[in-house]
Amino acid sequence: MKINYRRCISCKKTASKEEFWRVVRIPNSHEITLAQVIGRSAYICPNSDCLQKARRKNLLKRALRVMVPAQIYDLLLKRLAAEI
Repeated sequence: MKINYRRCISCKKTASKEEFWRVVRIPNSHEITLAQVIGRSAYICPNSDCLQKARRKNLLKRALRVMVPAQIYDLLLKRLAAEI
């Protein structure tokens, strides 16, 4: 089976999509979610450096083409703390 490669929006690392977190913009409603739904998506490494850089430079906003609420970054940081 072919491996699906994705790139982190922060560090530009390329790896299989299972190694990243997926952030999705739902079509029409422009909501941002971390659930597995259809929509425009961005991938980010599950580490604090990539999250901080993405927040500082608004990389999710650029990738998803919509304002990303601070709650999404907070949710990602909580998810990171839970994994450690």
